[in-house]
Amino acid sequence: METFSEIAEFAREHFNAVHDEKFVLGLEIPTGREGRHQSVFLAEVKDDNDRRYLHLETTLGPLGQHDPLKVLRINLMLRVGYLAVGDLESVPFLKLCQNIDYRYLGQELLLETVRQLAEMGDEMEQTLTHGGDWF
Repeated sequence: METFSEIAEFAREHFNAVHDEKFVLGLEIPTGREGRHQSVFLAEVKDDNDRRYLHLETTLGPLGQHDPLKVLRINLMLRVGYLAVGDLESVPFLKLCQNIDYRYLGQELLLETVRQLAEMGDEMEQTLTHGGDWF
């Protein structure tokens, strides 16, 4: 897979696409816990050298309800992915993200990373909301 359109086509074949734009694809991933699911978004990003990366992210909850120091300590403990902040309807939200260089991206890695991010995101969201859901 060398282009975002190839990645998006493959992802649509394996997951339920709920948002589809030219360089952004939103997926609903079942997490296996009592009918729960987690949204994972795929997008293409480039670095300063025009190297392309697949950016994956899932929303965990509003940042304002959490101690930023604690969030940064959790970020340090993550072995896969990283925590970031992005706005959702003008509200800062905590997100779990992962970037994969296109040079290393294959079908199995994509499937594994999407599922892993969804599972970890759902677990973190449940922990942050004490078993609930933001949406």
